[in-house]
Order: sequence, then structure tokens, then C-alpha cells
Amino acid sequence: MIFSLDVRRARKGDCLIVHYGTADDPGLILIDGGPAKVYQPHLKPRLAEIKKKRGLGAADSLPVDLLMVSHIDDDHINGILELTRELVDAKDSNEKLPLRIRDFWHNTFDDIIGNNPKELLAAVTASFGAASLTGEPDEEGLEPEAARVLASVGQGFRLRDDARKLNFRVNRQFNEALVMATEDGEPVVIGKGLKFTVAGPLQPELVALQKDHDAFLKKKKEDKETTAALAAFSDTSVANLSSLVLLAEVEVDGETKTMLLTGDARGDKILKGLELVGLLDDDGKMHVNILKMPHHGSDRNMDQKFLERITADHYVFSGNGEHGNPERETLQMLLDANGDADFTIHLTYPVDEIDVDREKDWKKEQEKEKKRKLKNPATVVREDWSPGKNSLASFFAAHPDFAKKVRIVDKDAAHVIDLLDPLGF
Repeated sequence: MIFSLDVRRARKGDCLIVHYGTADDPGLILIDGGPAKVYQPHLKPRLAEIKKKRGLGAADSLPVDLLMVSHIDDDHINGILELTRELVDAKDSNEKLPLRIRDFWHNTFDDIIGNNPKELLAAVTASFGAASLTGEPDEEGLEPEAARVLASVGQGFRLRDDARKLNFRVNRQFNEALVMATEDGEPVVIGKGLKFTVAGPLQPELVALQKDHDAFLKKKKEDKETTAALAAFSDTSVANLSSLVLLAEVEVDGETKTMLLTGDARGDKILKGLELVGLLDDDGKMHVNILKMPHHGSDRNMDQKFLERITADHYVFSGNGEHGNPERETLQMLLDANGDADFTIHLTYPVDEIDVDREKDWKKEQEKEKKRKLKNPATVVREDWSPGKNSLASFFAAHPDFAKKVRIVDKDAAHVIDLLDPLGF
């Protein structure tokens, strides 16, 4: 029996492949495709390799049991858009599709907010200008996180349209409604021994998100209230509250192997969802074989209590240092919470490469804080970047036993975490 997580380099985003089933009857699930410059160099060649290993010819389609987008954000959805665009082009040319997608899980933006998103986008443009929808907002306007989310709305529309053209069965196991956690929700049987339990997003959180959206629209004519209302709606809410959180399980000979896949969800929401669906033990804890760290190891989505309650054999940090992720503070939390345990840390890029982009992000945020301080003297400006205090390299150097737990995803080779029989390629 196979149950393996195939971790691809995805710059600042996520790109994962789940292998399961048997060598004679293999299953395949694709989860997220990273931002630009991920699909062509990292995901597409790996899919071609899998196809070849299965003995499929150039004219054959690679079966994909499930294609999943954890949430609408460029660093998760862009690569999937490149993939679906290739499929649409092949279909329009009456060519054999390179992939045959059986099922597709994706919560569209309009389903999430329960209203027409075009009204939201028109209101944002009227208040903050067209630049607010590009992901590069004016310093005086929208917060960067909000702009990035709103910039992804159009990508979500395109993915929805591609899915329709390709006749994907969207959220079929949920009666084509939202994929979300409900009290004592039953696992979804995927087949070939695999099942998923949905632990996020939470239904009450999605309802609250819809209310925040309505609040923004009602206040769109008043600048100060507009900014506050939109921040409440989209600053980190869309990503953190709508991200899919899934427990994947395979049972063999009475032993269960597990992967907790978290997207960009917030740690407290993940715990709440796991409790809602009855996955935590009597002490409110849980051990999994693989934990995909939430939001690329951002310390904004994490606290030490989460890492004390959710422990793992493998911790996967997907990020190249952009936006500061993975954060040194998060690794410190993991060390403090569980540092003496036997586990492996998987980083998608070498530590020195991650630190280069983390330093760039640090300095960029520092400049923003200096500009804010000119208008608001109470603004706290971070200290200058210090390799000793801020880099991952110095952190691991100070904790050599912890550093021995680290494995780096090779840019030229597959990085597969096997929980059962080895995948072998």
C-alpha cells in the first residue's frame, strides 16, 4: 500500500502531490500549484515523470483522482490556472488531454461571500483605485494582504470558467456546495483506501465572512470606515477563514497513517475545526505523521500552543523567504514545544536562499514602518536586520541537534515522504 506526500518547490506558495493506492492501482491527488514560475519548472515535469513511470504513452491521459485548490490566493492558484489553461487549449484543439481530472475541490469566491463579487470589486476600485486589485496597493490605501486577496479574485473567476469548460465535477462529494467543516462531519471516502475529513473552513466563520463583506459594501462611501470594514473583510480573513483544512487517512492492518493539510489556515481555527469534527483526543491533542505547516510557517498564523497540541513525525515548511516565511520565530516555537522529539523538518529551499529573501522582506517592511512613523510617531519601527538575531542560518547554528532534523527539497529530484510502501521514484 502506498501513502506518500510529494513536496514540490513552489517559491512562496504550496504545491503538493499525494500518492496512494497500490503499484497496480495507484491514486493521485494534486493540491495547489504555487505562484508563477512553479508549474513549468517544478510541477509539469513531475507529472510527466509520474506518467512515464506508470507506463503511459504520450497520447495517454494521466488519471488524477482529485485536483484541489486550498483557497484563492496567487501563491496557491496560479500554477493550477496554468495547468487548466493547457487542458482548455488541448480541448479546443480537439487534442487528447494530458490529464484526466476525476474530481475538483474548490470554494469559489462568490460561493464564499454569498454575493456577487463584481459589486465588491467595483466598490474597492472606487475607494482605492484600480491599483488596489493588482496586489501592489498605494501606501495610503489598501493593506498589502487585502490587495493580494482581492487580486486573486479574478484568478478565481478564471479557474471557475476553466472548470466549466472542462466539465469538472466541482465539490461533487458536497452536493456541489462549499467544502467546509460541520459538526461531527463524516469522512469523505476517496477510494483505494484513502479518506479525507474536512476540518476547515468552518461554517460559522464563512457566515461571519459574508457579514464582513456586506459591512464593507454598506460603508463604501465613507473613506475611513471603508478602510476598516475592508480590512475586517479581506486583510487576512479570506485566506485564513476560507482555506481548506483536511486530514488524509489510510488504514492498513489496523494501523492508520495520517497527513494534516492546512493551506493558509490560522492555527486557532485549525484547532477549532479539529475539535468540531471530533479529531482531537480527550486532552485536546492530536498526533499526525505529516503536518503541512500552516501559511508557510508564518508566525502570524501560529503560536506555541498549537505545536504542543498538534505533533507530527514530519513538519513540511513550504516557502522561499518571501514575506518572511518560514519565520525564525515559528521554528523557535517548534523547538520549544517539541524539540527533543524524533521528527523531520522539510524545507522547500536551502536555508541560505531562504535567508536572502527573508532579509529583503525585513528591509522592505522596515521602510514601510519608517514612512508610517512620519505620520504617526507612535508607530514602532523594527531594528535593522541582524544575521545573528534574525537569520535561520544562525538559529540552526545555535541549535545543531535541531538542525540535524532538517531535510531540503532538491530542485532537480523528487522529494517524497513515504508513510507506507516506498513510492520508488
